[in-house]
Amino acid sequence: MLIVKGDIPIPLKRALRKLGQDIRDARRRRRMPVALVAERASMSRVTLGKIEKGDPGVSLGNYAMTLFVLGLSDRLADLADVRADAIGLELDGERLPERIRQSSPKPKRKEKPDG
Repeated sequence: MLIVKGDIPIPLKRALRKLGQDIRDARRRRRMPVALVAERASMSRVTLGKIEKGDPGVSLGNYAMTLFVLGLSDRLADLADVRADAIGLELDGERLPERIRQSSPKPKRKEKPDG
């Protein structure tokens, strides 16, 4: 799916921009040059620049690798933590099933001839 910048909701643009700024600030606090972080994250300096600007077209994997290089990847696991999902917890009033199966018609049994 191709992401067109105009299609992205404003709150999401702001969140990505903040993430990019936070990544840039973390890199600078660690006194790590762009070239070094890009090399360690196996990406180009251009891609890292896009990440630091919060570009929505950059893959989540590249954002994750950058966070890993900066020692911040442990926070990724908390992004969609079910314990912090207020809407999900509210909807969880009705128990979640163990499995959700597609119902299919049951095959008819063949009768065995008496014998």
